[in-house]
Amino acid sequence: MTEGELLDLLREALWAALIVALPVLAVALTIGLVIGLLQALTSIQEMTLTFVPKLAGILAVFWITMDFSGRVLLVFWDKSVLPAIAGS
Repeated sequence: MTEGELLDLLREALWAALIVALPVLAVALTIGLVIGLLQALTSIQEMTLTFVPKLAGILAVFWITMDFSGRVLLVFWDKSVLPAIAGS
């Protein structure tokens, strides 16, 4: 495996990780912003108020996107990692 092939494999791995993580991170950011705005408007400074809805949202989105994420990782494994291991 040449240095260029390794860099291409790493680039594809980072891209797959970004695609898999993006829905969960976007929901966490959105819920965090909404709860933060709600806390600023109402002056309620409860730490669990941000944690519980964010956790519930992350779990829901993770559950919904599990099939998509699994397919992205499987395609990455089949198209990039296995051929690199086999040396083709």
